[in-house]
Amino acid sequence: MKRLPLWLGWLLLGCAVGGEPAKTSAGQAASQTVVLVALDGFHPSYLDRPPSRHLRRLAEGGVRARWLAPVFPTLTFPNFYSIVTGLYPEHHGIVSNTMKDPRLGKFTLRDRRVQRDPRWWGGEPIWVTAVRQGKRAATFFWPGSDVAIAGVRPTYYKQFDPSVPNSERVRQVLEWLSLPPDRAPILLTLYLGDVDQAGHEFGPMAPETDSAIARVDSAVGALMAGIEKRRLDRVNLIVVSDHGMAELDSSRVMYLDDYIDLASVEIVDRGPFLSLIPRMGVQEVVYQRLRQAHPRLQVYRKPEVPAPYHYREHPRIPPIIGVADEGWIVTTRSAMAFSGNQRPARGGHGYPPDVVTMRAIFLARGPAFGSNIVVEPFQSIHVYVLLAHVLGLEPGRNDGALDSIYPVLAEPSKRP
Repeated sequence: MKRLPLWLGWLLLGCAVGGEPAKTSAGQAASQTVVLVALDGFHPSYLDRPPSRHLRRLAEGGVRARWLAPVFPTLTFPNFYSIVTGLYPEHHGIVSNTMKDPRLGKFTLRDRRVQRDPRWWGGEPIWVTAVRQGKRAATFFWPGSDVAIAGVRPTYYKQFDPSVPNSERVRQVLEWLSLPPDRAPILLTLYLGDVDQAGHEFGPMAPETDSAIARVDSAVGALMAGIEKRRLDRVNLIVVSDHGMAELDSSRVMYLDDYIDLASVEIVDRGPFLSLIPRMGVQEVVYQRLRQAHPRLQVYRKPEVPAPYHYREHPRIPPIIGVADEGWIVTTRSAMAFSGNQRPARGGHGYPPDVVTMRAIFLARGPAFGSNIVVEPFQSIHVYVLLAHVLGLEPGRNDGALDSIYPVLAEPSKRP
């Protein structure tokens, strides 16, 4: 694949997409459709592994970023929600997979009832943008997609159920795409979680992870075949991931018990990413002890979190944040003893976005995009404004910028 020079991307700025006359992002005719596919835990290097044949074909016929830069922390809910809102977690409020809110209580991945409370979900996801502007959207899973965010749900949606086979997910998306024009959605999402599950359980380099790659690749291949069979020329297929995966082992563990009194803190998050709420009057003591605890652990007061992480502003961000070095985790002895009765995790994520193993993917193919192009890496917060542009929607408030992602769009010579 040829790599598009950055200077050419800047020259493309201000040109229109698709078959209608040039207009602004808000005024562009919405004659195109986007299917946004989420591959949880899919690292860019997985594209070069044998099972990824359909994904490579998609990339070769369209655009591939060298990698997509995730947001901090590199966890599933913050990242997939940043992709569809264009906001950093400190602005949309989904600051982790596990959170504590002063008014709402605790949010966890296992508590579906809490997740459906719209007060957790800030910003404007792209399906809300579409529905608010009189368009239809359909979601077969995505964090927040079955919640009435700002009172709005997708036109068609499914409540999350990990037991639903990938084949059924693809079948339903193709059925939605095949609806008559007066009922068909212009935006569809599809979530596939196999690779993340295998990466955690077996490690990123394991044969079981290759098998998981093959399963999601097969699902994407079936989706591509269904789109081609139906001659849906207006459809743009975009495939993204939320983060990659680092190898873990039992020799790279730090125990909080060795450094602080666990009764002095509430542990909100632990693992590669640590967040703590100290009890009244002991915050500075906890901070100073942890700061000197272990050379593989970086600890910050909330106002001191590095600026590139964009992780200071929201009240759900706890007073003390810790980040382990790649491949290390921080936990407690009781938690480790409990996990020892199960299969210990062989892979993990949550490290800073600039860690190589945390990189994500961006692939796109369709009438809005260039062909056989590799572009430089860009941040995931720019995807939302790209989606709005392709769909002819006025974007909501976001932290992204179209000019940062413009090189992925079709070249002038390929536009009517």
